[in-house]
Amino acid sequence: MSQPIVFLRNVAIYQEKKVIFSNVNLEVNHGEFIYIIGKTGTGKSSFMKTLYADLKLVEGQGSIVDYDLANLKESDIPYLRRKIGIVFQDFKLLPDRSVSDNMLFVLKATGWKDKAEMQHKIDEVLDKVDLKSVADKMPHQLSGGEQQRTAIARALLNDPELILADEPTGNLDPQTSVEVLGVLRKINENGKTVIMATHDYALLMKFPSKTLKCEDGKIFEVVQRTV
Repeated sequence: MSQPIVFLRNVAIYQEKKVIFSNVNLEVNHGEFIYIIGKTGTGKSSFMKTLYADLKLVEGQGSIVDYDLANLKESDIPYLRRKIGIVFQDFKLLPDRSVSDNMLFVLKATGWKDKAEMQHKIDEVLDKVDLKSVADKMPHQLSGGEQQRTAIARALLNDPELILADEPTGNLDPQTSVEVLGVLRKINENGKTVIMATHDYALLMKFPSKTLKCEDGKIFEVVQRTV
């Protein structure tokens, strides 16, 4: 049996010495799609930041994409993040360069050299999110949904094993939210593991999947009809 892509045992999650969650136990298997739900301020982002090592794991055992979070060296963090695609609520696109050049920046920063290979990869990921037609546009020329799909394409550049999406529809209208979630579900159907934090319960009803709830310092699985 293959090792879980995310494994947490007796974990406490801290932010600036304050306990956000205690006694977290979780296994995420390859190919799963998991929602992390909870009201604003319940710690969803702190949980996600612990997974991509923006917050240090100081209590308990944890691993993600075969990296030991409790014993992670600072020098290992960039390599860990190459195995994870991260999608943020506010897109985090570089405003002074085109969609294509946003992609190129990431590829160069992660060690790609060959121009033809880089262009092929950019075309490939933009095609996956149906955005090849906007490759030369600047971020401000895109709709919110297009910006978020660009951010998803960027997250796919290094063929990550896992996608972490932190409130990816938080700045989008309901119809665009459904479209963006549809992109993430399609990526999942093609074999990628996806963990998505959201407080948009309407999306869960449209696309049911395994759901974990953040509440009162705990993270626990819930049946969707009870959320």
